[in-house]
Amino acid sequence: MPAHVLILGGTTEARRLAADLAARPGVRVTTSLAGRVARPGALPGEVRTGGFGGPEGLADWLRAHRVDALVDATHPFAESITDHAARAARATGVPALVLRRPGWRPAPGDRWHDVPSLAAAAEALPGLGRRVFLTTGRLGLTAFAHLTDLRFLVRSVDPPEPPLPPDTTVVLARGPFTVTGETGLLRAHRIDVLVTKDSGGEATAAKLTAARELGLPVVVVRRPALPAGVTAVPDVADVLERLGFSQA
Repeated sequence: MPAHVLILGGTTEARRLAADLAARPGVRVTTSLAGRVARPGALPGEVRTGGFGGPEGLADWLRAHRVDALVDATHPFAESITDHAARAARATGVPALVLRRPGWRPAPGDRWHDVPSLAAAAEALPGLGRRVFLTTGRLGLTAFAHLTDLRFLVRSVDPPEPPLPPDTTVVLARGPFTVTGETGLLRAHRIDVLVTKDSGGEATAAKLTAARELGLPVVVVRRPALPAGVTAVPDVADVLERLGFSQA
């Protein structure tokens, strides 16, 4: 069983894994955060913030801090860090796992439009609606900035980075959200199309139920593919089993 586990965090699953490992005698756990959220919640164990300087920098950190196992529990759309983690693990021989909660799947009555990117989502919007609820996070909104004829409601944890579409209302909020609350929000702003990334999980899934009940189309940006040779496990229990730990 590893004595020092580095978790690339930022998700609910990363927090749960850190709490489990930190409670085990003889286990050192370090969670690394990218630093993109201004006020992250408290985490058990050690915490570091900021990048590593690419895969080489991460490999150096793994060696210098004698890391025995690496768990990439970042957001499913953190494509660069997942690639860096895989390359650093290969360079150092440190065992590595990717923890990814399962993606969302459509239910009867859903009107989903799958797209491969934010740019493709922006291209699809004019034919689907004029009042858009955009829940893709505060980064990457440049893809929608040219849509001057649409009205956007943008929700993120921290203020979004410009450029934004000219007709944009920003709501700062952190999940979990309820179906009742999401339904009320969609009605209050007269939303007629929702855009979301396939983040998975329950914390932000209520908007999908609300959109289904209101009969709204949903543009779903699908996840990027994992690096070659990398597979994901779906939950904390699987990570603990792979690392050789019994369930607490």
